[in-house]
Parts: sequence; structure tokens; C-alpha cells
Amino acid sequence: MTSETSFYESLTPLSSFARLAEASAYAPLPAGWVLGLSDIVRSTAAIEAGRYKAVNTAAAAVIAAVANTLGEDDFPFAFGGDGASFALPPSQAERGREALAAVAGWVRDELDLTLRAALVPIETIRAAGFDVKVARFAPSPDIAYAMFAGGGLAWAEGRMKAGAFGLEPAPPGVRPDLTGLSCRFDEIRAERGVILSLIVIPSPAGDARRFEELVRAILQLMDGAEAGRPVPAQGPRPRWPPAGFDLEARSTALHRRSPLAARLWLGARTLAAHAIFRTGIRVGGFDPARYLRQLVENTDFRKFDDGLRMTLDCTPALADRIEALLRQAEDAGIARCGAYRQDAALMTCFVPSPTRSDHVHFVDGAGGGYAAAARAIKLGS
Repeated sequence: MTSETSFYESLTPLSSFARLAEASAYAPLPAGWVLGLSDIVRSTAAIEAGRYKAVNTAAAAVIAAVANTLGEDDFPFAFGGDGASFALPPSQAERGREALAAVAGWVRDELDLTLRAALVPIETIRAAGFDVKVARFAPSPDIAYAMFAGGGLAWAEGRMKAGAFGLEPAPPGVRPDLTGLSCRFDEIRAERGVILSLIVIPSPAGDARRFEELVRAILQLMDGAEAGRPVPAQGPRPRWPPAGFDLEARSTALHRRSPLAARLWLGARTLAAHAIFRTGIRVGGFDPARYLRQLVENTDFRKFDDGLRMTLDCTPALADRIEALLRQAEDAGIARCGAYRQDAALMTCFVPSPTRSDHVHFVDGAGGGYAAAARAIKLGS
């Protein structure tokens, strides 16, 4: 761990999610750092065509590629459903650029989607009057996720979508290292009636204290039997062949040389994994029951990235109350809000090693999720 990378790893992980609504929980990125950004162009059309799992996979691939490029070094990142973002110190900026460009090329060649990508210096963001501040949230003892504040991430994303800071995709044949990226679970049906995707962004001229109060009010509504994480306590249901089998096959290095060989190899691996989960038998250092417990606890279903994002399993009545609260906040000029209801959630995973406890699991709504909630904000603006 170098002095550059130690900034993020030295941040004390917070166990209280409510604390993340407070500005004091965040530390500014050091000088010289860069912000990496990505999103799927025309993601709404892809979602409407039933390709949301491919959209989620493309976003998670950004995080997997950068993580595999950096090795053991930890770094702040955020999954946004149809995109992802991350921050890196100067010494790792070029490796991040190469990984991001390689993912954009892979998404173009293998998924027939367009991944827009950018790399933005922190000094450029600060010169525009914004900042990027980071905190760490530990949903379990095994993992900590980055949370972002300061408005810089949202500003940089807007500039990227306007054509600034664009990063060209790698040429055909250049592939990212996507080891550990997987999409093996079925859609996760709502147990309480609704999977609610939620985005709450503070208004530019709004009062920070009132936004903190709004977040606490949302969290209080969740604190009961009417809401919970969108993953059942026993973990998602395994199936074979996995729903994302083709996507995972396309992520392997073998696929470029022989798509058939990649499918045969992955078929054997996933069938063996399916048998292990079905029987619950330990194999070597892998305990399927422990893995599923960790999976549930490690799930990234709530976050801050210049606003609150959540994917909840809740009752329709609670969804009504949350949406009413959001409308009141918008009318009062406190926040800009988007919510979207669907009946299932999706999970995309990054598992560098199944015997380690720090495997990462990204959750989004299966019917549009964060992308649809963000679109609701734009339509209402």
C-alpha cells in the first residue's frame, strides 16, 4: 500500500448508514486523483428490449476490470445500474484508463452496446465549483463500499454525457480482465410485493440540513417489517444453466479464441457450483452456507453517490408512503427524486475468489431499476 492508495484504505468504515447523510462523514479526494465514469448509451431502449441484465453486466464489468488491473489495492467505486464510477490516485490513473477503454471495447464487440466512458481530473471538477468526497460504509464485517458526496461525480457525469472528457474504446481484440464477474442467479422476486428503485438527489439550492432530515425520514420508514433488502435471508435461488450464462461466457478470455470451448468450460464449472449449492456440501475451503450468508450481508442495495440510491423489497403501502414523502420534498425544493416499481430484482456479482469473504454483489431492479428512476427525475425536471 503506497501513500497515494492509503488515503482510501485509511478511512474508517462506518456501520451506520444514516451517518452517511452527514457531510462530516466524508473526506475529499487528494490532489492529483482522477474520477473514472461510464454509462450505457440509450440504456432505456436496451432495457425496453429486455436487455437489462446485459446493461448491469456492462456496468459491473468496469469495476471488475479496474479491480483486476490493480490487484490487491483497494479503491473507491460505485455501481449505478447502467453505469459505474471510480476514483484512482495519479500512479494508477493510466492503468484505470486502459481498463476502462478495454471494457468499452468489450461491451461494443460482445454485448452490442455502447459504453460511454471518461476520465476526469479532480482539479477540473474543483475548478468548476464542485468536489468529490468519499466515505466507506461497511454493510458487513467482510466488506466496505465507497460512498460519494460533493456534487463532483454528478457534474462530471453530466459533462461526459454532453461529450466532454470522452475516452475512446480499445480497438477490436483488446479485452479486459473480467475474472470473477458472474451473473448466475435468477431474478429475485419481491417477497413483500414491490421492488422499489429509489434515487434522491439534493437540490442545488436546497438546505443540506433538510436533506439529511429527509434521508433519515426515508430510513425510518424502512425500519420495520414492511421493507428490507431485496435478497432473501437464505440467499437468491441458484439455477442451472444460469440466467446470465451467455453473458458470463462472453466475459471469459477463452471466449475470444473459441466461443464453444468457453461455453463448455463454463457449463462444467457452473454445473459443479450448482450441485454444491443444492447439496450444501463443503468442497475444500468453500462452504456454500457461509458463502450465501456473506452474499446476503455484502449486498450493495443502498448507497450514496451525490445522492441516495436504494433498491428495496417493500409493501405497496410503504412504497406509497415513500413516494408521497418524495413528492413533498420536491415541492419544498429539498431534493429531486425518482422512484420506479417492479416485481423483481437482479444481482450481478464480482467474486475474485469464492473462498474469500469480500465478494461483491450489486443489486438493481429487474424492470428498469436505477436507470428508470433516473429517467423519472429527468422527466419531472
